[in-house]
Amino acid sequence: MEDPWKREFEFAVEVARKAGAEIRKAGESEIRVMTKSCTVDLVTKTDERVEKIIIGSLKEEFGEGTHCFIGEESVAKGEACVLTDKPTWIIDPVDGTTNFVHGFPFVAVSIGFAVNKELEFGVVYSCLEDKMYKAQKGKGAFCNDEPIQVSDVQDIKKSIIISEHGVDRSPEKVTKIFSTMQKILCIPVHGLRGSGTAATNMCLVACGAVEAFFEIGIHCWDIAAGAVIVKEAGGLLLDVNGGPFDLMSRRMVSANSDTIAQRIIKEIEIFPVVRDDALVQKK
Repeated sequence: MEDPWKREFEFAVEVARKAGAEIRKAGESEIRVMTKSCTVDLVTKTDERVEKIIIGSLKEEFGEGTHCFIGEESVAKGEACVLTDKPTWIIDPVDGTTNFVHGFPFVAVSIGFAVNKELEFGVVYSCLEDKMYKAQKGKGAFCNDEPIQVSDVQDIKKSIIISEHGVDRSPEKVTKIFSTMQKILCIPVHGLRGSGTAATNMCLVACGAVEAFFEIGIHCWDIAAGAVIVKEAGGLLLDVNGGPFDLMSRRMVSANSDTIAQRIIKEIEIFPVVRDDALVQKK
């Protein structure tokens, strides 16, 4: 059976690599000569420049108006964050901007592609590591063209769990986040980790380096590509309450197995977040 999205998938890999080169260039030529306190404008400009490269390249390749786009920087500027049945690219141009500023070596380009609200493929390029993760629905997951799969650990006490504390520093949310982490750590698990980028975290689940990743407060562009990669590597995705995964809900558990996922879910202290598709942007 012919793959209807083969061309899009192969081009996504190509444009992700191109975007990653731009990120490395910005880091090498500009950030090193600036103080940390002066990098906010640079990060914003890099995000915007890389997103323009990605979306511009896609429009040039496939034609203006043929596809829809959900991009982190576009949404920040007031574009709608609505997933329709149309072919839609879901893009995080620089996932891990704080890492980028500090030279912490986990920064990713994340490109997901959905049709009829179903994710068809995902590409995550961890550009400072030069690791290209990719997956198409029903075709397996790969890192630098080598097949990857989730770990076979079923004992939560032998697992490594990965999570992030998010960007919301309100005391009530921070308290819930760290209370959850404390409860999981005291199961006990082997360890808790955080790379600073959701896309990379999901790829770490997919390649078996960690058993699960969970977070409340992420966005669809952080996890769309990674969701396909985790599934195709043999993992699963759930809501933090144990229900079905919802890309727009801003809450997710990705894990190597239902056994590990359900054990983590028992400990998660849920707090409210506004859905991506419920945000009303003012232009």
